[in-house]
Amino acid sequence: MFSYNIEANENEVSVKMFGDLDIDVTEMVEQEILPRLIPYQTVTLNLGSVPFVDSTGIGVLINLVETLRSSGEERQIFIKEVQPLVQEVFEMIQLKEILGEEVLV
Repeated sequence: MFSYNIEANENEVSVKMFGDLDIDVTEMVEQEILPRLIPYQTVTLNLGSVPFVDSTGIGVLINLVETLRSSGEERQIFIKEVQPLVQEVFEMIQLKEILGEEVLV
C-alpha cells in the first residue's frame, strides 16, 4: 500500500513516499501530490521508503519533475534517499541524464 507525508514551510516542501511507486499510484501522485507542490520554490521527493519502482513509476517521477519545471517559476527539485535496488533501475535507464544530475542527490 502506497502512502505519503508532506511537510512544508514558506518556500520548501518535502514529500516522503512509502511503498511501491507503480501503476497503482499514478493517479494519486498526479491528482493529489502534484497540485500541492506547485506553490513551492524547493521540492524534495524522499524515496527512502520506496522499495520498488516500475516503468510507470519512473514515468510518474519524470512527469512530476517536468510539470514542476514548466509551471513558470525557477525551481529546485531533488530526489533523495533512493534505495539501492531502485537506484540500480535509475542508473540502468539513465534517469540522472534525463532529469539532470542536480535532481538525483
